[in-house]
Amino acid sequence: STMKSTNHGEHAENKKILISTAMVAAISGAALTYCAMKYDRKKRMERIKLLSKKKEREEETLGRAKKSSFIYETQSGTTNEAGILFPHNHEEKMRMRIAARVAVEEDNRTPRESVTVRVPATSANVGPGYDCIGMAVDLWSEITVRRSDKFLITAEGEGAKDMPKDESNLMCIGLKAAFDAANKPVPTLHYHAVSRIPYARGLGSSSAAIVAGIVAGLVLAGHRLPCWGSEALLQIAASIEGHPDNVAPAIYGGIQIGIHDGTRWVTERAPSPPGMQLVLFIPDFVGKTSDARGVLQANVTREEAAFNIGRVAFLVHALCQGNLDNLKWGVQDKLHQPQRGNKLYTYLFPMIEAAENAGANCAYLSGAGPTVMALTSGASGDIFTQREKERTDHAVASAMLQVAKDMGIKGQLLVTQPVHEGARVIKVEPPFSSDTITYRDNI
Repeated sequence: STMKSTNHGEHAENKKILISTAMVAAISGAALTYCAMKYDRKKRMERIKLLSKKKEREEETLGRAKKSSFIYETQSGTTNEAGILFPHNHEEKMRMRIAARVAVEEDNRTPRESVTVRVPATSANVGPGYDCIGMAVDLWSEITVRRSDKFLITAEGEGAKDMPKDESNLMCIGLKAAFDAANKPVPTLHYHAVSRIPYARGLGSSSAAIVAGIVAGLVLAGHRLPCWGSEALLQIAASIEGHPDNVAPAIYGGIQIGIHDGTRWVTERAPSPPGMQLVLFIPDFVGKTSDARGVLQANVTREEAAFNIGRVAFLVHALCQGNLDNLKWGVQDKLHQPQRGNKLYTYLFPMIEAAENAGANCAYLSGAGPTVMALTSGASGDIFTQREKERTDHAVASAMLQVAKDMGIKGQLLVTQPVHEGARVIKVEPPFSSDTITYRDNI
């Protein structure tokens, strides 16, 4: 009995020793793993710094001019002290991937002889999102720019006669900004615009010209810009336009929410619910942005500010949830639509009311006007293969036209849809496609 008790005590003591040893080994292993991760992280960052310094020395040796315009290295807290990257740290991941590139460098790309760029119309503000929310519209203009021995601007379509034919044209201004970013002189060029976006009607014709000019200029110059952590193209476009609500959707497509974070312009995409149609009443007269801004108050009350904060939150929530019924409340506004409706566009609120009564989910003043935009739902596939009574766009269009007729406002009615794609190159010489790689549309 005494022998069994002694053996049992020894067994328990040995078990404790084994457990203690295992715990010490586990802790030691974890500590070693942590130290190894930190060491590996440190070595990676040292390699990145060495590569960056080596590239700088090479550029200095080659005498290449470095340009830092529009590129920002944001030192935000995207990683913790241990260097762990989370799923949402997209820009930090990209920054590490490209070895902390913080300036626009001149990529060794082939300059092109000619390029054609397609760019969408845009609808800014979407009610309360003054100067910060915009939507790309399935209505497109094209510009073709080619090297020439004589400066020339030709145009056809909407606003062709009113379009400036000198270097004050926004296409030229956008293109020059692209060549400036590439640190290259602007060559002599021939511009040809095929404009399908109504001129000065609140559908982003100015932003379309700016963005198309920048894209064309980058391709002709053979220059590429960084996007992640910089959105360099957006910086150039917004610096010309002054705000991102039109240029952001013109570049990226979809519904964009843009802000300035104190360092640079930043934009994010909001969802565009499926089946949504756009019904636009486009008056025959132009609306000058300067006049539309001139009627706005210099100050707003706390009540007006609170109203718009709530409405823009409701708008974004409705889009995120796909709850189109809530758009009616989400597009309400007190900062610009009442002033413009009372002093410039007396048909605005009667037309909004008529559109909503006819079945529109909402209606609002597009941009600075004079176009009125109604959003409807129920579309599925090609609308010309779908029973009309499943949608409301025809009834809404008829109601808007009736208000225009009653109030003596001449104009046209357009039914289209949001578009998820922004500006893109559709033709280029020499082409990007090769014998081994074919890009979309054989560009």
